[in-house]
Amino acid sequence: MSIFSSMETTGSALTAQRLRMDVVSSNLANIDTTRAKQVDGEWEPYRRKTVTLTAQESGPSFSNYLSAAIGRSDQSTGKGVKVTNINEDTETPFKLIYDPTDPDANDEGYVQTSNVDSLKEMTNLISATRSYEANVTAFNANKAMLSKALEIGK
Repeated sequence: MSIFSSMETTGSALTAQRLRMDVVSSNLANIDTTRAKQVDGEWEPYRRKTVTLTAQESGPSFSNYLSAAIGRSDQSTGKGVKVTNINEDTETPFKLIYDPTDPDANDEGYVQTSNVDSLKEMTNLISATRSYEANVTAFNANKAMLSKALEIGK
């Protein structure tokens, strides 16, 4: 295990949470977008996007082989987190708003708007922000410990 492995783990979490905040910001920015892309010749409203995070597994290392040889298979260390996919939410239906004067209104006068829920998005944004702050704190604590270790070596 390298002395910098915890910094790499924290760095991967910071990157993932920043991307998560970017996706939430994109969702909030497009909450009123009624023409995001064409599907079968028809314009479709913006679809909410979600981020899928998974753990990065560490590759085979000497410490993993050694742990397995002495019967400790639970000693493998992870390499942090990575974004595996950014999905569009196809499960949540579009919202219908009655506005017959809108150019995007259908024959009944309803306009399809995005399936973004601002309350969900703000909750996700707060969660991602808190996770980011926690990882910054862990990174700074690790940096302080490494700095103290270098001072001891003087």
